[in-house]
Amino acid sequence: MKPANWTVIALVTIFATSCAIVRPGEVGIKQKLGKIKNDHLTQGAYLFNPFTATVKKITIRTVEAFNELDVPTKEGLTVKSEIALLYHVKPEAAKDVYTHYGMNYQEVIVESNFRAVVRHICGMYYAKELFAVDRKKIEKEIQDEIAASIWDKGFVTDAVLLKSITMPPQIFQAVENKLKAEQEALQMDFVINKQKKEAERMQIEAEAIRNYNKTVSESLNDLMVKWSGVQVLKELVGSPNSKIIVTDGKSPIILNDK
Repeated sequence: MKPANWTVIALVTIFATSCAIVRPGEVGIKQKLGKIKNDHLTQGAYLFNPFTATVKKITIRTVEAFNELDVPTKEGLTVKSEIALLYHVKPEAAKDVYTHYGMNYQEVIVESNFRAVVRHICGMYYAKELFAVDRKKIEKEIQDEIAASIWDKGFVTDAVLLKSITMPPQIFQAVENKLKAEQEALQMDFVINKQKKEAERMQIEAEAIRNYNKTVSESLNDLMVKWSGVQVLKELVGSPNSKIIVTDGKSPIILNDK
């Protein structure tokens, strides 16, 4: 190979290694002789001396930190969960993130805090509640707490996704039995309340009948009895049959009816 060709190759190699391209969704951190020279580089091409400087690129897109965790519950059980955190680095905080946590910031600060928060929040619920409670509620509680933990460290939490909760079969069966027993207890309470309501209805009905009978009985006074006797006597007098009627003025008594 001719010397000129070696020169071209050398120049191309030097240029390639001394040019950094920061793409959309990234920021660059330029480090020269161990010192960071600027806050961050926005998207574009940048030249630097590859012998004395480097350019580290940090993504500011939303990324996923997925975890499969064994989490404790309030009653001391352990359940398996699949949960993800969506987050991104604040562009203006990229320099501090790189300075304090390096390029492995996701494992060093984000996921370590995330796992601790998930265990803490899940530990506030009983195993059955992790199934029964609205998942959005649990996700919101985790997101709020993780946001409070890592916001000032340069990270924004975009969402928390609780994908699944899995318990060992024997524990799941125990929880299922407990739920069934509680449902049966609720059903029994319903039946008892229904019977109490029916007893109250029957008592009210009996009271109404008693009051009605009392009212009717009180309305049958002596005047009513006399009037009824007069009506009967009038009918007997108009009868063509011969008869002997004895009366005290109240009720007629038929002695003979021929």
